[in-house]
Parts: sequence; C-alpha cells; structure tokens
Amino acid sequence: MLPIAGIVLTFLATYELINLIVDKNNLNEVDTWIFFKWIFKTFIAVMILSNTFSIVMAVFDVSQSVINNAGGLIAESTEVTVDMMAEFEASLWEMGTGSLLGLWFQTLFIGITMQALNIVIFIIVYGRMIEIFLMTSLAPIPLATLSNREFGGMGQNYFKALCAIALQGLLILVCVGIYAVLVQSIAIGGNPISAVWTVVGYTVLLCFTLFKTGSVAKSILGAH
Repeated sequence: MLPIAGIVLTFLATYELINLIVDKNNLNEVDTWIFFKWIFKTFIAVMILSNTFSIVMAVFDVSQSVINNAGGLIAESTEVTVDMMAEFEASLWEMGTGSLLGLWFQTLFIGITMQALNIVIFIIVYGRMIEIFLMTSLAPIPLATLSNREFGGMGQNYFKALCAIALQGLLILVCVGIYAVLVQSIAIGGNPISAVWTVVGYTVLLCFTLFKTGSVAKSILGAH
C-alpha cells in the first residue's frame, strides 16, 4: 500500500501547488511564503506517510493497555461451580416427572439456541479482528490525504474510524463484564426453568450489545 499511497500523495501535493499558483493570478500576485508553506505541508505529509504503521500501532497499543488495565476490574465469572450444581440438583429432585420432561425439552431447545448464539458471538469478535487487519493494511492511502485541504476529510474520518475500532474493544470488555455480573446474580435454587431461560435472555442481550459496540464507538468519535 505504501507505493500507492506515495502516488496519491504526489498527486495531491502537485494538485495543491497548481491551485496555489492559479489562485494568485498565474504568479502575477504571489508571495514567496506560500511555497515555503507548501514545502512544509508536503514534508509533514511525507513524515506521516513514512510512519503510518507506527501511528496505527500506537493507537492499538494505547487501546491494549487500557483494556488490560480494565480487565482486572471484572471480578465476576460465568463458571458453573460445584456448589451451584449441587443446589441445582437438589431443586431437580423436588420436581415431578412431568416437570422434568418439560425441563428436558426446554433445555434441548435452549442448547441449540445457545450454540447459535455462540456462533454469533464468535463472528462478532473475530470479525472485529479481521476489520483491524484490513484497516491497518489500508492505512497509508487515507493518511496520505491528511495534509490536503480538499481531500483531508478522508484521512480524518479514517483516523476516527481507527480509534473507534480500538474503543470497541473496551466496550466489548464492558459488555462481557456486565454479562458476567448478571449471570452470577441468577438464583439457581429457586425455579430451575426460570434460571435457564434467564441465562438465555442474558446471552441474547449480550449478542445485541456486542452488535451495537461498533456503532456506539463510531458515534462517540464522530466516525462514519
């Protein structure tokens, strides 16, 4: 991508220089400082383009540091402990045959539903990783336009979208943390059927919130 971005930068720099000359009545009314300004802007653009991947990785390094620090705040776990299973088994012994058959059919349906939800969550998380790779590989082209007045919006929007992807990782972590707290708050010893359906509801809610993390991050940073 760097050679293509270099061609784009050369074209935009030449286009801007031509506009500077034309705007000043074909050099009849021209100030020397505009050429120094153009040289300085071009130098900055070349420096940005030369350090594109360093800039991109810096964004994700900051995001990774924030996520690692925030990860320690999630104290709850969705792990099913031995005590929870013992409490659940005691509740099953109190149920009749008809209720147990009904619970078995429901859990069979719920098992299929949970597998589908797991696939959806897998797609969301790994889709974000693929999006990161694509955004990183194409970074030189939009960043080559940053110094141009007319086309600079492309580079600015790309940088906002890049920061939004980095922020999305933190939002996903927050959603998983909330999900863990909600699952741990379910009372197994009460109604087992209600507890199972509550877990399904919370998992559906997790999928919905994971879908929304991308749009929420972009809306916060004004990316589109």
